[in-house]
Amino acid sequence: MPTPADLSHDFASMVANTQYENLPASAIEGAKKSILDTIGVILGASGVEPSVRSVVELVREAGGNPESSVLGFGGRAPALMAAFANGAMAHCLDFDDHAPEGHHPSSSIVPAVFALAERAGGVSGREMIAAVAAGQEVFLRLRRNVESRKDWHLTTVLGVFSAAAAAARVLRLSPESVGDAFGYAGMQCCGTMEMMYSTGSSQRGLYAGFSTKGAVLAAMMAQKGISGVQTMFEGKAGLFNVYFGGKYNREGMVADLGKVYSGGEILYKPWPSCGVSHGFIHSTLTLMKEHKLTIDDIKELRVNVGDFGFELCTPIEDRRAPQTSADAKFSIPFCVAVAATHGWPKVEHFFGDGLKDPAVLAAAKKVVPVPDPAFDWNSKLPKGRLDIETVDGRTISMVGDEVPGDAECPMSWDYLYQKFEDTAKLAAVPASMEKMRKVQEMVRHLETLDDATEVLRVLG
Repeated sequence: MPTPADLSHDFASMVANTQYENLPASAIEGAKKSILDTIGVILGASGVEPSVRSVVELVREAGGNPESSVLGFGGRAPALMAAFANGAMAHCLDFDDHAPEGHHPSSSIVPAVFALAERAGGVSGREMIAAVAAGQEVFLRLRRNVESRKDWHLTTVLGVFSAAAAAARVLRLSPESVGDAFGYAGMQCCGTMEMMYSTGSSQRGLYAGFSTKGAVLAAMMAQKGISGVQTMFEGKAGLFNVYFGGKYNREGMVADLGKVYSGGEILYKPWPSCGVSHGFIHSTLTLMKEHKLTIDDIKELRVNVGDFGFELCTPIEDRRAPQTSADAKFSIPFCVAVAATHGWPKVEHFFGDGLKDPAVLAAAKKVVPVPDPAFDWNSKLPKGRLDIETVDGRTISMVGDEVPGDAECPMSWDYLYQKFEDTAKLAAVPASMEKMRKVQEMVRHLETLDDATEVLRVLG
């Protein structure tokens, strides 16, 4: 039997041949929802995350051709650097979409495709939808058919390939050139989980900028005809052998490839924090409402966590009193304390004065992590159990199932509209409500636009 071609050829063929007309309605809706959601969280980050101002300063200092929009701040930069800036903002709120298994596809994909579409010109809404759907498909097939990792950071390791796929599709590259782009994406697939485990820095919020920039560079090099390695996935020192010890499900990656598109399964967040915290937020909100509790009625909040959840609780004193917004959104004790104190967590609870809120910090001291391997992260994003011990001696418990935004409770367009307005109004240079609502409708009906980047021009 002949040796099959590297998986990069299979993916490249799918990407180059993805057409809007052949996409299922669910993938079309998923692509459009992810576009609106990602633009909204980028705009919000521009106004509330201090570190992104320095990133945008670096981009502006570099100069170059004004090809693509820097969202939230206004102005333009070379496509490569605009993609970096917008990508760096896309995850800052920890409010971007994610796969059911965890990790974030669109924070790299959407900034990449819009930067290149503005540079290229004339990219229709249908072409943009096809590009995003193709990129999301690459991400989901990779993510679902490799083992979960606690060392490599899969969003950036896999995200650069999915974003390169979407970027190559926007540029209408041939299958061979898409393969070239995968080769150069492989030079830039990196990032470890240390930025999750350590505390005190802004790095975790900015990571998507690097996979976005790497993807755009890879696609642009391929467009120039610079040949790349065509065995980047399955070669002797390819992605799977180096990062995953040769363990991956090839059959799962290629099953019905080019026929089945699963972007409609991507999930949208109700709260601006790590998805592993959401089951505990949901349980806190639900139990306190059902039992008419206030934080003063509670003696202890025990969070029963698996392996990864435990990392979001340690070191416990740092997690109870995070010093940066990135740490706050990645702290189960802080997230539970916000929910117990204020109800529905909002962006402002994780920035500025929200980090110093004495009521939240006092509530966080009541949160105690309890290791429980039943909630280890093996496939789907793990849940956890919350036990509330009350001052009067009762213990009430709940496992965080059917969380808003989960596959069982998906977010509607109405929710995404409201979320977009809530985040976009926080932009460093906010657009008017009239413009924001026009953008909402344009994205929802993106297939009708001759030029998809008109969406960005409305925002100014």
